[in-house]
Amino acid sequence: MAEDLKVRYSDKDLAEFKVLIEDKIVKAKSHLELLKSAYMNDGNNGTDDTSPTFKAFEEGSETMSKEANTQLAIRQEKFIRDLKNALLRIENKTYGICRVTGKLINKERLKLVPHATLSIEAKNMQS
Repeated sequence: MAEDLKVRYSDKDLAEFKVLIEDKIVKAKSHLELLKSAYMNDGNNGTDDTSPTFKAFEEGSETMSKEANTQLAIRQEKFIRDLKNALLRIENKTYGICRVTGKLINKERLKLVPHATLSIEAKNMQS
């Protein structure tokens, strides 16, 4: 039964990580909104230049930026989802435990990548 009481971060540490993650979620959501509004407004640059090459260039770069924006938005949505999952792990006190080794993930790594579920050791084993 004592095996269930694996090493874990203290409630104080978990509370600190929770603040950090909630802050990142707020920033990530506002970044996502910016990406979405940029995507929505892409077609409204109102250029009056009628030369065909300019038009083709404009449409080409518009397509590129829409695709790039879409990719960024998808990545941002995944990032927000990962952060929300990290909050769930804080709730059930499994946050910061490597899902491969069962050891605690280094605090500095979690500060940089708060949604990490692998220790550096486990990450290196995968590569």
